[in-house]
Formats: sequence, C-alpha cells, structure tokens
Amino acid sequence: MDSQKRLVVYIDVDDTLVRSAGTKTMPVPSMVEHVKALAGSGAELYCWSTAGTGYARDTARRLGIEQSFVGFLPKPNVVIDDQEIKAWKRFEFLHPLSASGKSVDEYWQLVARD
Repeated sequence: MDSQKRLVVYIDVDDTLVRSAGTKTMPVPSMVEHVKALAGSGAELYCWSTAGTGYARDTARRLGIEQSFVGFLPKPNVVIDDQEIKAWKRFEFLHPLSASGKSVDEYWQLVARD
C-alpha cells in the first residue's frame, strides 16, 4: 500500500470501548490501548455511536483517548452510496475481539486483499 495513505478506522463505543453492567460503564482496556497504538502509528480514527456524537466524545474523554480521534460521529441510519458496503474495496469489518493488538501494517494487509 502507498505509505502516504492513512488507514481510516471507525471505532464503536458500546461493547467495543466500554461495557455496561446495569448503570455501571467499564472500559475495555485492550481496546483503549489499541486506540492509543493505532493513533500513535498514524491511523486516522473516528469514534462513533448509535447514541450520538456527544456520547462518543464524552466516552472517549472519560477514557483519556479523546485526542486519539480526528472526529466523533453518530452511526448512520442510512448510507447512500453507489456501491453496497459488501462491495467496498479496501474495507474490512472486525469484531473488537479480533481487532485488539493488530498493527496498522496488519490492517493494511487485510484490506490489500481486495
């Protein structure tokens, strides 16, 4: 892959960065560290949540990783694009349990298969 390109990663909040038990919210330490590592490696990170922009930003702030993200977004309800998501090139979906610990280079290898 072209080393001038940035790896763009969207990271969810609930059950990715934090887990909830009743009214308590607990960080997922491996994902918090993963965010820091990706940001430190030059990845362009966005934090998003179905609960909205403010919730995504507030959660990142509470976890001490707000500065790791370029932006905060609500998850979309509708995506309008000329291609279905499954047809996107250089795109990969990963569950948080499969993501933690991967390097930017490993992500590039995943998306380079297309």
